[in-house]
Amino acid sequence: MITYEYPFNERIRTYLRLENLFRRLLELVARDEALDHHYALASLFEVMDVGARADLKADVLRDLDRQKQILNGYRGNPSIAQSVLDEVLQQVEQCYSQLNNLTGKAGHHLTENDWLMSIRSRIGIPGGTCEFDLPAYYAWQHESGAHRRADLERWSATLAPLADSIHLLLKLLRDSGSPQKVMATSGQYQQNLPQGRTFQLLRLALDPALGLIPEISGNRLMVSIRLMRLETDDRLHASNEDAAFELTLCS
Repeated sequence: MITYEYPFNERIRTYLRLENLFRRLLELVARDEALDHHYALASLFEVMDVGARADLKADVLRDLDRQKQILNGYRGNPSIAQSVLDEVLQQVEQCYSQLNNLTGKAGHHLTENDWLMSIRSRIGIPGGTCEFDLPAYYAWQHESGAHRRADLERWSATLAPLADSIHLLLKLLRDSGSPQKVMATSGQYQQNLPQGRTFQLLRLALDPALGLIPEISGNRLMVSIRLMRLETDDRLHASNEDAAFELTLCS
């Protein structure tokens, strides 16, 4: 199954973007090739760009605190394993403490590294990191994979508290929903959302064998899904077939 996700607000949209960037960064850093490490640096700078939002850290800390209050409300509930609850609460507390102890925005300390910032200023320019533009960076790319990896891990470590916090928040959010099997009639599906409850994330699991791609739109009142198919002209066309998929609304 392919799982598609649709955020209902800008905050969750930012979390999903950062999660994707952190996942890519982790995968690229673990490799040995200089080209992989070039794109690891590009991912690192993208994280800094997204994390430059002034209220991001405050949003994450507020969400961690909200999760702590929700989880504490489960204490004494006989249907909840208290040992598991204590473990999750400990993770929330640890993420909150580590992120709260960081000063400035995401990657703030990296902005003091003139060498890194010289690469950042040119990496968005097509061909802007050639050896004649950045000879010191070109020399770094000829270091051993282990040497470059150690540098990347050191630079990435400054972003670890943010990465861990967002990973935990999205895990708790995804676990809050219950999947339901639904049917799109003639490629269309709509569902009214209950009033008085605010959903933050929609998850849609679709069998890739169907060859369908969902176009999702939604607000606090309704969700609309249209199933599309990529045809031989490399364009998406609306499907008129009935198709089943799994839908999860997370709050």
